[in-house]
Amino acid sequence: MKQANHGAIDNKQLITIIERVEKLNDEAAALAADMKEIFAEAKSAGFDPKYIRQMVSLRKMDPDELSERDELTKIYRDALGL
Repeated sequence: MKQANHGAIDNKQLITIIERVEKLNDEAAALAADMKEIFAEAKSAGFDPKYIRQMVSLRKMDPDELSERDELTKIYRDALGL
């Protein structure tokens, strides 16, 4: 924490930081509400939100990492007779 004048707190800087965090919290809440609406729309269209989340996660992955994951999943499934 940056301090000025022998331990005094820079009130203006502190207020600015807190306001920025509050603004980001508000934006995050708005985004969460938007995501909830999108998943509700997907569900009403017959899609399973659980699998949509999974597909979003998979699309973020590096292609090599995704390929390795698929191969390992197949190996494990085969070993379990699934």
